[in-house]
Amino acid sequence: MPSPPAATLQAEFLQLPSAQTLSVDDELAQGLLQPHPSIAPKFLYDALGSKLFEAITELDEYYPTRTEAAILARHRDAIALACGAGHTLVDLGSGSGAKAASLFGALRPGRYVAVDISVDFLRRALHELQARHPQLPMLGLGLDFSAGLELPPQAGSGTRLMFYPGSSIGNFAPAAAVDFLRRVRAAAPGGGLLIGVDLRKPAQVLQRAYDDALGVTAAFNLNLLRHVNRLLGSDFELTQWRHVAVFDAARSRVEMHLEARCDLHVRWPGGVLMRRAGERVHTENACKYSVEGFDALLRQAGYSRTRCWTDPQGWFAVFVAH
Repeated sequence: MPSPPAATLQAEFLQLPSAQTLSVDDELAQGLLQPHPSIAPKFLYDALGSKLFEAITELDEYYPTRTEAAILARHRDAIALACGAGHTLVDLGSGSGAKAASLFGALRPGRYVAVDISVDFLRRALHELQARHPQLPMLGLGLDFSAGLELPPQAGSGTRLMFYPGSSIGNFAPAAAVDFLRRVRAAAPGGGLLIGVDLRKPAQVLQRAYDDALGVTAAFNLNLLRHVNRLLGSDFELTQWRHVAVFDAARSRVEMHLEARCDLHVRWPGGVLMRRAGERVHTENACKYSVEGFDALLRQAGYSRTRCWTDPQGWFAVFVAH
């Protein structure tokens, strides 16, 4: 007589408080009132922003996602051997979870923990992922991990493999990246890190990747203003702004900005932003590294053993660090 099928697990979900000392309103207002106004890139990822970013990863011009995926597929066995099997896989900035799911077979995680700031998007994505992998325990954590990375008991007490793909580490300036990597290391005592890193390459390739012909990246950047309006009670008018992406060779980074099309005032309770035509609000950095430069960053953060794989063009790297 056949044995009954194993019970399908239900994904758990937790919304965690931010370790950020400022309120969201204060953080946004403080950034907008600087001499060079800025909005933190984490605010790009509301539900619509997360969907738009998923669309960006499908664009011909946007090489990081497919290049990273090719490295992971080509070197899957060696990467899995370097990472070890059976760990709790903690997916930072998980999005749809598709990247982590592509590694479930090789890494054989004992638990999957998806961490993302976009709570609604994360909840839907995790339920869909659990349905496709019904026997793998899953936990979703709604968390702004840019400010702190203390995982709750529900994340399990086993050894953790931290997964940070897509070169999201490039959003941090190098000194801040070291601080963040230290926090990641502290969140996985005795564990490791699997991370994707975008490498230096011709400026024209970078320009196309961050300013695509279809304007999807522009929509992604402009949607940030919709999100800020909801959070801050501001009155940004999207038609008054345009997306700008520039490569700063001296700092080895792509910068995304929103540029005023005309002289304007943006108001919110307790504040006002004045911009003249052509003046900008800085919304994101994407730092690019050499293999040697990023390896040095990992060692500054306390990792002592590293391995690295790249694509044939040397456009992207995947590191495993312990």
